[in-house]
Amino acid sequence: MRDKLDELHRRRAEALAGGGPERVAEQHKKGKLTARERLDLLFDPGSFTELDQFVEHRATDFGMAGRHAPGDAVVTGFGTVEGRTVYAFSQDFTVIGGTLGEMHASKICKVMDLALKAGCPVVGINDSGGARIQEGIDALDGFARIFARNTWASGVIPQISVILGPCAGGAVYSPGLTDFIFMVDGVSQMFITGPEVIKTVTGEEISMEDLGGARTHAQRSGVAHFFAPDEAACFARIRELLGHLPANNLEDPPALAGDDPADRREESLRNAVPSDPNKGYDVRQVIQAIVDGGRFLEVHELFATNAAVGFARLGGRTVGVVANQPRVMAGCLDIDASDKIARFVRFCDAFNIPLLTLVDTPGYLPGRAQEHGGIIRHGAKVLYAYAEATVPKVSIILRKAYGGAYIAMCCRGLGADLAWAWPTAEIAVMGPEGACNIVFRKEIAEAPDPEIMRRAKVEEYREKFANPYVAAGRGYVDMVLDPAETRPALIRAFAALAGKREERPPRKHGNLPV
Repeated sequence: MRDKLDELHRRRAEALAGGGPERVAEQHKKGKLTARERLDLLFDPGSFTELDQFVEHRATDFGMAGRHAPGDAVVTGFGTVEGRTVYAFSQDFTVIGGTLGEMHASKICKVMDLALKAGCPVVGINDSGGARIQEGIDALDGFARIFARNTWASGVIPQISVILGPCAGGAVYSPGLTDFIFMVDGVSQMFITGPEVIKTVTGEEISMEDLGGARTHAQRSGVAHFFAPDEAACFARIRELLGHLPANNLEDPPALAGDDPADRREESLRNAVPSDPNKGYDVRQVIQAIVDGGRFLEVHELFATNAAVGFARLGGRTVGVVANQPRVMAGCLDIDASDKIARFVRFCDAFNIPLLTLVDTPGYLPGRAQEHGGIIRHGAKVLYAYAEATVPKVSIILRKAYGGAYIAMCCRGLGADLAWAWPTAEIAVMGPEGACNIVFRKEIAEAPDPEIMRRAKVEEYREKFANPYVAAGRGYVDMVLDPAETRPALIRAFAALAGKREERPPRKHGNLPV
């Protein structure tokens, strides 16, 4: 028995060493952690159980025969995050550059299958040179099998991708199919074709960082949902995110006991909206004043900043928050903000997370670029997502709610269970300036002083519609709320809606306007 145990310990030590001390040192020199060090940051101490530790490749072509690759360049297994089970895989760049071959893919598929069976989240840590060229079609088939599982698991278990090195070519599509992508400044890169290929084909010169770095994808493309300054901060944020999410689509998000009183009034909210209707403000300050402890985990913080989405707690229970951001583009909805909102709403609906919508928008952003870019198609995604969602939905109009954007931001007619407004709300087909130029065009043109007449008509229109009482009088607004009472009112509302059940007509699936 002693000999057999010695053999086991030798093999374990070999697997734990990865590509060996020199390769590990190279990884650290690049400012990157190893696959196992990353898992240590993700999981509770001592909770990780490794699977398939002794798996090796079966390739024999192009010098692969007899080439040793511990774990075939990926570490897989499960552990706990704040005591809740999570499955994970972590690609090992110190072993054959973390490249994906047949057995590497099989290990990932196995851990994803187990996560789906167990109904637990799965976290994929990507640091790879891509498909293993020596394995050819076997590597490509491996990617295909992973993509299929990403799709099957979508809306069933939360899927989180962490990009901590190169992720190029077909490898980017697995993260692209998951729910959230995390990237780290100066460490992460994602692109379909790299700088050299682009230069050859188009003549364009661009660095890897500018092409597919963390800041590029967090700020410009919207591919990355979270941007972190370093790996430690990245994994701390992942743990925080997992704390807001249910294990699967059949469970509710975890509830936590907090010390923020449910009946807390917030007097500062009475002055949150400027008296000047054209002046902006930071809606995140409104969110932080309402939610437990002022803690708002913002998603897509650097992308489409004319909208803010993210997770918070009210009375200890997770809610998804969607808000227009008046300090950026006056809170207009554009192509990117529409995509951002729609995808977040659909995620929350898939995982039983109630939705709070804070409305202050003058409408969809006008302009040739938006129309030619497909604002109709992209804007329709927001309508589709909210109308499709069956979770509890509470909307509060803080100030402007004009035209199609009033509808899109989850008005009562689109499916809000409760539609509220602050006294500062303005609800109309369009803003006073534009409306008067149409409705009173003839009177203004014929007046002795058209500008005085125009200003008078604008004030007349504003007096009629720059308040929520016309909508409240018709039942489109359920309650006009003192801003200071917003937090306790919301906690009571979501508690009252906790047992909500809502059915949709049976169908295979809808046809989202992608």
